[in-house]
Amino acid sequence: MSETWSIIVHGGAGLIKPERREAKRAATLAAVQAGAVVLAAGGTAVEAVVAAVRLMEDDPHFNAGFGAVLNADRRVELDSALMDGATLDLGGVAAVQGVKNPIEVAHLMLRDEPVLLAGDGARRYAAEKGAAMIDPEAMIAPHRRTDDVADTVGCVVFDVEGNFAAGTSTGGRPGKRPGRIGDSPIPGAGLYAQNGVGAVSLSGEGELILRRILGARLVADLETTDAATAADRAIGAMGGQGGVGCIVLGADGGPAFAHNAPDFAVAMAQAGKPARAFLNRGEWQGD
Repeated sequence: MSETWSIIVHGGAGLIKPERREAKRAATLAAVQAGAVVLAAGGTAVEAVVAAVRLMEDDPHFNAGFGAVLNADRRVELDSALMDGATLDLGGVAAVQGVKNPIEVAHLMLRDEPVLLAGDGARRYAAEKGAAMIDPEAMIAPHRRTDDVADTVGCVVFDVEGNFAAGTSTGGRPGKRPGRIGDSPIPGAGLYAQNGVGAVSLSGEGELILRRILGARLVADLETTDAATAADRAIGAMGGQGGVGCIVLGADGGPAFAHNAPDFAVAMAQAGKPARAFLNRGEWQGD
């Protein structure tokens, strides 16, 4: 066991309105600090991802959990996934309603037989396993009745045992067709984690990311190059499409992020270094 750990979270790729910028920075910073507390105490990568993502699901500044955008039926319908890089175990829920924290349901699934559950099947599983359930109407943040800004969230972690984990959570695209599922809960698209290689989480237009299996391409690139180069190549491969962003940890736990959207809210922390938050790549000089 070493004393080295690192964590990055993102709060979605896209233009951040001037009146939201500092609140978004503070909210993203709070999320990474929640995960960093877990890691500094010797907690696992999986535990740190859940802590950070759960906080973002409860924060209306993000398109995840309470604060998620509304679908065409004016309902909150959520996707989330969690992956353990040590075992390649995965838990994911998609197009689920009535669940307070979908990342916690993904966590419950991590060692269970199902890998991905959708719709009513996901909701029933959550209830059977004792996850916090909620009236779907109570999941609609007041501003979401008029605001359709989308801010998917994600987190990647490297813990003191050398294990990686990745997580995502989203309400998807504003006004989406009910039942639509994007990249966020799909391994190799919106997220991936593998010990000895690294971890990634993405944000952007889910259909484009799915078609390019961008998460898998990123992880494959990490087998031969560093996190910063892999992140830049992944975003470059999009050719300016999709308003995409990615957060990446390389095999050594080194952090990087890249995006082709105007902004990408990111916060990171490492052992021995203070947590920092950035609203775009231009604010970060690298480490």
